Amino acid sequence: MTKNNVNNTANSKNIRNFSIIAHIDHGKSTLADRMLEVTGTIEARKMKDQVLDSMELERERGITIKMQPVRMIYEAKASTYKLEPETYVLNLIDTPGHIDFSYEVSRALKAVEGSILLVDATQGVQAQTLTTLQMARLPRQGRGEQDMVIIPVLSKIDSPLARVDEVKMELALLLNINPDTILEVSGRTGVGVSHLLDEVIKLIPAPNIDSDVSNKLIQGASGRALVFDFKYDNHRGVIVYVRVIDGAFRRGESLLFAVSNEKFIALEVGTFSPEEMPRDEIRGGEIGYIVTGIKKPGIASVGDTITYVKRPLPALPGYMKPNPVVWASVYPESADDFPGLKTAFGRLRLSDSSFSYEEESSGTLGRGFRCGFLGMLHLEIVTERLIREFDLDLVVTMPSITYKVMLKSGVEQIVYSPHLFPDDGNIAKIFEPWVNVKIILPTSYITSLMPFLYDHEASVLATENFGDSRSTIDIEMPLRELMRNFFDELKSLSSGYASISYEIGEYREADVVRLDILVADEVMVAFTRVVSRRRVEEEAKLQVEKLQKVIPRQMFAFKIQGKALGRIISSESVSAFRKDVTQHMYGGDITRKMKLREKQKKGKKKMAGRGTVNISHEVFLKMMRGE
Repeated sequence: MTKNNVNNTANSKNIRNFSIIAHIDHGKSTLADRMLEVTGTIEARKMKDQVLDSMELERERGITIKMQPVRMIYEAKASTYKLEPETYVLNLIDTPGHIDFSYEVSRALKAVEGSILLVDATQGVQAQTLTTLQMARLPRQGRGEQDMVIIPVLSKIDSPLARVDEVKMELALLLNINPDTILEVSGRTGVGVSHLLDEVIKLIPAPNIDSDVSNKLIQGASGRALVFDFKYDNHRGVIVYVRVIDGAFRRGESLLFAVSNEKFIALEVGTFSPEEMPRDEIRGGEIGYIVTGIKKPGIASVGDTITYVKRPLPALPGYMKPNPVVWASVYPESADDFPGLKTAFGRLRLSDSSFSYEEESSGTLGRGFRCGFLGMLHLEIVTERLIREFDLDLVVTMPSITYKVMLKSGVEQIVYSPHLFPDDGNIAKIFEPWVNVKIILPTSYITSLMPFLYDHEASVLATENFGDSRSTIDIEMPLRELMRNFFDELKSLSSGYASISYEIGEYREADVVRLDILVADEVMVAFTRVVSRRRVEEEAKLQVEKLQKVIPRQMFAFKIQGKALGRIISSESVSAFRKDVTQHMYGGDITRKMKLREKQKKGKKKMAGRGTVNISHEVFLKMMRGE
């Protein structure tokens, strides 16, 4: 098979579909860059770092946010494993490494037959390495193929800080393999990359395609494709990234989203090089894209199945609608920007269906949106994209989670905003989501870690040593506590050596209460939060004192109070501006001054009874940022 006909129709026996799975900052994107160089997919003059990370935000942070497939043509050498010289199509899917995008990663893994497990030789096995590995090892159902092949690889071997032998032993113990079978590469210099590509061809099987069945489907104009990602184009609408499972897909065919039941006509089909390359058709076993022309949000979703309208095939198993884990309200700093924010949310959801939003209003902040996200990083990315791509100035409230509240009347409520939390006297039971957390850190830090875990209401399930001086700790804890600065405090406590991954678990009974912040006897909805009952006094005191420092004085005195459990827990006073009304008087009867001061006192009292305190955006931002 020549390189030319590979670009048109690839023999499925010469296709290898694989991904790279790794912890954040373990060199995944850099290794992908070297693969593109070795295979000649990108000309040397066009090469740049993180070439598959197309978003400016990805390049700045050095992390992968959006999945990016690429099709590489590789000439196998005659001497390699005694194989005849042949041309292979290597389809790589570069996946995100953060836990927030675990569902998207699981769909991408469903689209490939093998994965490169990449571990940094300077850092060793990390928590997210274990989580993604477990995901890759899940039994594969629905298409009769074998379980995914895992190729262990050590990266950054050229670094002066590399611990090659030690990390190899860690990885060997984890996978129960011989350390000598672990490959070594350098994404910076390209050492070992060609050998790794040869191993991909040797170890990862070709797509499991029944040629007779496939030919019948192609002749009958039918097929199925798994959607593992998508993006939005202003002119062409939603472009879905697919792995073709059965049959073939061509331009001009009438197709159907199996889950959303939305019909469309394929405006274009093609593959990635890594830019989009139109082709006549994409067949079973190939990875490519389909231009849908759809410009409505909420239609395309990761995990959906594309099939034909006239001869639809059953949807592929495993589809799951991502559920929001973290909630936050987003408001424009200027009320005039609300229409722009609404438009921005609609356009952003065309390329990211995993966040939700609905309109809400606040007496303090005006009109905005209550949004649901997959996690804290997802929240950061969406809000940062709103700021950059749509030139908006935003106010983002304190993130919260979803609670299930059972009232004494027997009614169950789903509460995702703290100010909607019922009064303590009306509540029978409260349930909150818990998380299963895995922490990897040096053994010497375990002693100082235990009080920290107790403070965050965590329970230790298991502790295991691996390697020479590192331990993995499995814990369970409320998601509420994980969001209470857990990551930053853990990094500080472990001098930056700890890594963490987590999975959302079940709902459990919670002992939490609503904490309201009152300013001049008026509840400030924006500052309301749900906190642990045992920490409510500490939290009330902290918030009241913080607000007292940043709120400006008024013409009348007022109080800032923290209220929970039906009573005032913490209180601070803010004194009024006071003008000396007697400064123009030089002598005379003292009673004249007393009368003026008494008149001023009555005026201040009257003003305090009628006046309100307006909290500016600056005050609100300082409270949110902890300034």
